[in-house]
This record gives sequence, structure tokens and C-alpha cells, in this order.
Amino acid sequence: MRRITSITLGIATASLFFSCSNDSIIERDSNEVSSRFSNKASLLPIEMNSWMSGLQDNISISKISIPGTHDSGARIDAPVVSGTAKTQDLSIAEQLNAGVRFLDVRCRHIDNSFTIHHGAIYQKLNFDDVLNACYAFLNSHPSETIIMSIKEEHDPSNNTRSFEQTFDSYIQKNPSKWDLGTNIPTLGDVRGKIKLLRRFSAGTAKGINATSWADNTTFDINNPGAALRVQDYYKVTNNDDKWSGISTLLNEAKNDSSNKLFINFTSGYKPGIFGIPSIPTVSNNINPRLKTFFQNNTRGSFGIMPIDFVSAELSELIVKTNF
Repeated sequence: MRRITSITLGIATASLFFSCSNDSIIERDSNEVSSRFSNKASLLPIEMNSWMSGLQDNISISKISIPGTHDSGARIDAPVVSGTAKTQDLSIAEQLNAGVRFLDVRCRHIDNSFTIHHGAIYQKLNFDDVLNACYAFLNSHPSETIIMSIKEEHDPSNNTRSFEQTFDSYIQKNPSKWDLGTNIPTLGDVRGKIKLLRRFSAGTAKGINATSWADNTTFDINNPGAALRVQDYYKVTNNDDKWSGISTLLNEAKNDSSNKLFINFTSGYKPGIFGIPSIPTVSNNINPRLKTFFQNNTRGSFGIMPIDFVSAELSELIVKTNF
């Protein structure tokens, strides 16, 4: 079900104009290139499915607070044992309509195609399903962009080509919808497109290179033109420690003056009975803390936040910090 939420923009000078399409797209004023935001005089609401329309073309995506999802396609749990594989309640389309603009897509390479997995658990979703949802969304909302992290998941099976070659075969069907540049772009460069964050090996330069991903920690990736700082502490023994890592990176992102892209995974799991991992044990503790944080920190650039069990309410709080 599509939930539309409105954000009220601040009052600007009375000499500025605005115009609104069916998706509440605000006319950008090209004379205000020094301003971070599209600063328009109105109480004009922006729908969550087109919130990026209120930002100027020249803003770097590294300076936008972006709600995201971890293991975006994982809506099915492991048989018998719950809490070990499912990470989302909302479908890809519902996530996008709720304001999510970062998707973490885990692909198993099988029969020269991609299926969506969380570990060994097939999510009854294929990469074509993910792409079709994204293409449909971007066609309807050309002011938006989607940053997509793609990572190989589980064991490959019955393939006659590399993971990269199969990825290329998907892109070749709709190349105009992709930005495969290696630098961190401005929003204007990637409106209406999917920006690739690549977590799989490739023989050619392709997307923002995130292949040197460290395990279970906070780390930097220093690509020329695309520096990353990532918090991905996912084996959580103590929720307070997890929150400390999250809040530290949120404050680093807010105070950073470079073009570094911050990616702050709020997700994780705790070992449960007999060592069986429990995802909700972390998200049930961390998501309320995120909500409180953004109720008290209502403006700033906080980076990308991939979240387990994202809600429209939490997504809206993050989006609001951009205005």
C-alpha cells in the first residue's frame, strides 16, 4: 500500500517562485547555485516518492541524508527458525515510495542469471523483479535517483560466464537507466537513474568501487574521486556498542566538509538461543534510537543509512533533515 507523506519546506524570500507537477516537483532556481537546497517561498508539500525534487542539481549525493535498506529484497525467513533471514516488511516498490533511495541487493549467480538471496535463503524474488520495480519508479519519478549496492550472495551454480558478465547482460537491456561512473556524482547527474555501488569484482571500471569491503567494522575505502567511510558492524554482541558505532558515524558525516560518501549500516544480528542469529533483536532496539535521534537532529547531512525493517515514519524523519 502506498503511503504518501508530506514535508513542509521552510519560508524563503517572497521574490522566489515555485511550480508544481503532479508529483509536487518544485521548479529549481538556477540563480541559487550556491544554496544547498531549493529554497522556495511556499508551504508546498513534497511527496515522499519525489522528495529529491526539492534539492538542487548541483548537490553531491554525499551531502544528502538518504534512507536505505539492508538486504532490501529479504522478506522471507528461514524455514522453522524465524528472525534469521528476513530483514524487511516492505517490498522494493513500497520502500521507494516511502522515500528509500539506497538499495542493498544480494544476488546469487545461478543458470547465468541472478536470484535474490539472504545467505542460503532464496527470497522468491529475481533481479529482474528488483530492476522492474526500480525502472517503473524512476519512470514515474524522474527527479529521483536510486543508489544500488550489488553483492554476490551464496554459492554460484550452473553458470557459463562470470558474475560481471551476467550483470552486464542485465544492464544492456536498459543502459540509459544506469550510471556506471566511478566518481561520486551530483544529484543532477543521476536523476532518473540507478547509481551503481559495486561490491563484486570486475575487469573494467564500473560504478563506485566498494570491493575492498572490510568485515564487521568501521572502515575507509579511498578510491580516487569516490572516497567512502562505512560502518558495517553486523555481528552485534551488545546493542549499545552498535549504537555507539552508528551515532559516531552520523556525527562524523554531519561535520565532514569533504565529498566522502558515508554509509552507516544500522542493521545487524545478535546470537540467540544455541547461537542462532536474531535480526529483530538488533532492529527492535536500534530503530527506536534512530527515531529519537532524528526527532532531535532535524537538519544536516547524515549520509546513507541502510536499515532493517525500515518504516515510512523513520524514512520521513531522515528525509526531513535535508530541508
